[in-house]
Amino acid sequence: MSFHSSPRVPYTRLTADAYKGLIATSGHVHASSLPQELVELVFLRVSQLNGCAYCVDMHASGLRKGGIEPRKLDTIAVWWESRFYDARERAALGWAEALTRLTDGAPSQAAYEALAPHFDEKGIADLSMAVAVINAWNRLGAGLVPPMP
Repeated sequence: MSFHSSPRVPYTRLTADAYKGLIATSGHVHASSLPQELVELVFLRVSQLNGCAYCVDMHASGLRKGGIEPRKLDTIAVWWESRFYDARERAALGWAEALTRLTDGAPSQAAYEALAPHFDEKGIADLSMAVAVINAWNRLGAGLVPPMP
């Protein structure tokens, strides 16, 4: 099943340079110090929070094709209670949620400090960029691609 439909405006053409920049930034995130499965888990969870059906479908499908444990994928909405997530993934998902939910205020020092045992400064920067880029894609997908009837 595909959730893709024509965009409300042809943003890829109207903002071609910015769109190409976002594609390039996404490429840098995928080539970063982070494992691909972790990037995709972050992308999936942030997409769930932002209500981007197209992105949720794309990232969940990618994780399935990559061989993720089905129970791990099934419990991502409650990752903090799931036994299928390790401490590094929990720290990353907690940080991703904190950066996505800025209406709750800036991420806490505790959320930031939870990263230290699992990520060096480069890893924290790469993770933060991953969260930023998926939030940008979600806003384009949720805002400019109309929901399916």
